[in-house]
Amino acid sequence: MANRQAPGGGADPGSVLVVIPTYNERDNLEPIVRRLFRALPTAEVLVVDDGSPDGTGEVADRLAAEDERVHVLHRSAKAGLGAAYVAGFEWALARDYQAVVEMDADGSHSPEDLPRLLSMLGPDGAGADVVLGSRYVPGGRVVNWPWYREVLSRGANIYSKVALGLSINDITSGFRVYRHEVLRALRLHTVASQGYCFQVDLTWRSLEAGFVVVEVPITFVEREHGSSKMSGAVVREALLRVTRWGLRRRGNQALELIRRR
Repeated sequence: MANRQAPGGGADPGSVLVVIPTYNERDNLEPIVRRLFRALPTAEVLVVDDGSPDGTGEVADRLAAEDERVHVLHRSAKAGLGAAYVAGFEWALARDYQAVVEMDADGSHSPEDLPRLLSMLGPDGAGADVVLGSRYVPGGRVVNWPWYREVLSRGANIYSKVALGLSINDITSGFRVYRHEVLRALRLHTVASQGYCFQVDLTWRSLEAGFVVVEVPITFVEREHGSSKMSGAVVREALLRVTRWGLRRRGNQALELIRRR
């Protein structure tokens, strides 16, 4: 497994698609898309809307009608963050985008950081296959979060790191870039996890498959409009799945030791 942390680089990742899942993000979507195109004019955006009752899908359709760089994937119901991203990734792979970005619609991820994250890809940058926008490496930080949210986030990352034996500091980060080769290799149809757990799952799969994962410091800013999608069910899912994966990892290590004797 390879894991490196780096502050900058210089790779050209080719065509870029930014996947933005939405559910009730009407007030946030247009400002974040405008900021994104100012920061990265050559990128394209795919809004994956899970049937938002507040009209987010209609805002997305209007943006798509006004700008050919915007695309919309409508889903009939709220099926979870992981399923929305998998649908977006499959859409991207079918159209051969070279780099695929995960980014929230609520403004917590700064589009202005994207050129720096993308610069890590490939041999001319840090040689990265996956780039994580990390809150918990030197230079990264969180702004305007209540203390209990940061405790929960840091605790989830520490627990996942120990349980899975990884050196990643922000494995739950939802601001990240994948080279398309990674997504093709990860058997997306087998991914069932959601929320925090989806991010852990794909990071772990990437490292297990031998891809290089790099962390780049970012500033995460709490949303100004709307409400967080975090829930007790999301936390429980992450705890149960990560525990199960960790136990399976320990079991495999024990079997390997027995075979070597």
